[in-house]
Amino acid sequence: MTRLSARPLEFPCGKRSANRWMLAPMTNCQSEDNGAPSPADFHWLSMRAEGGFGMVLTAAAYVQRSGKGFPGQLGIDNDALLPDLSRFADMLHQHGSLALVQLYHAGLRALREDDNSPVLAPSDDSAAGARAMSNAEVHACIADFIAGAERAQRAGFDGIELHAAHTYLLHEFISSDFNRREDEFGGTAENRCRMLVAILQGIRERCGPGFIVGARLSPEALMISQDEAMDAYRRIIASNTVDFIDLSMWDVRKQPAEEAYAGRPLLDYFTEIPRGDVRLGVAGKLYSAADAAYALENGADFVLPGRGAILHHDFPLRADNDANFTSTSLPVSDTYLREQGVGDAFLGYIEGQWPDFMYRAEA
Repeated sequence: MTRLSARPLEFPCGKRSANRWMLAPMTNCQSEDNGAPSPADFHWLSMRAEGGFGMVLTAAAYVQRSGKGFPGQLGIDNDALLPDLSRFADMLHQHGSLALVQLYHAGLRALREDDNSPVLAPSDDSAAGARAMSNAEVHACIADFIAGAERAQRAGFDGIELHAAHTYLLHEFISSDFNRREDEFGGTAENRCRMLVAILQGIRERCGPGFIVGARLSPEALMISQDEAMDAYRRIIASNTVDFIDLSMWDVRKQPAEEAYAGRPLLDYFTEIPRGDVRLGVAGKLYSAADAAYALENGADFVLPGRGAILHHDFPLRADNDANFTSTSLPVSDTYLREQGVGDAFLGYIEGQWPDFMYRAEA
């Protein structure tokens, strides 16, 4: 098995990663109330950079305060955050990693911090208490995503990833189930991807050719069809703006959820679409060296471990040095996770999201 750390990765923009390991962007609820990275953030990511990840993505950072989706979420919506973000990027560079920020708006899943804060979405949604964004609000949001990327660049980050997956705002615009608009941002597949493509084009124009630009997509389910996901994938490639696309697959070995596509691995449908120099990353049940090797052998350019990287801060080093390496079995104790750099707020999030992941040693 080829060691992923022995295979550098160059992006179309010219930036180069020392290896094929990128830390998946993971919600951790441990940033400061104003959106600044906390000491727990620094500790969490510094351990992963030291542990062999050639590329490190932050947790999702909101580009508008109204797009905040979690308590303790990282922000990139104002210039007051620049000094702390700069220290964040510098820390990752000191450990030899490329530093990237994931840009995000929660859409229907946004927090309501007070009774006057609206939940904004592509279309009205009474169940979520959301109203449709006006055309002007969509354009303003596009501008704020672009401003977030410029802020990341000014802070010294090497690039950004747009979060267009997991039923957040950009995913909602792509989905015909969420998006029932009748203006330039709704109706046809082209219109539903217009917001995403406009953001990518704006970032490339404003941040220049040497900045890494990527996008994360859900390839199916979550109120988006596989056809819609593949169409968005093609349009992102055709925009000539991105260095990489990150497919959040839940399981890199999975079969398609839709019966019409059954019989072949889901990953095959995307790897066979011509992408030129655009790099493809995949995430989903990457728990072993063999899982990572499978992804690369089947057409991906790099891998993004998530839960495996929670369990082992040095997942890349372990996987590269042992072809039989497999993540420790679950559940693990809170004491074990603290040793892996997981802070108290992150522990609380894990406990609430994945009940079988962790147990309290002191209980």
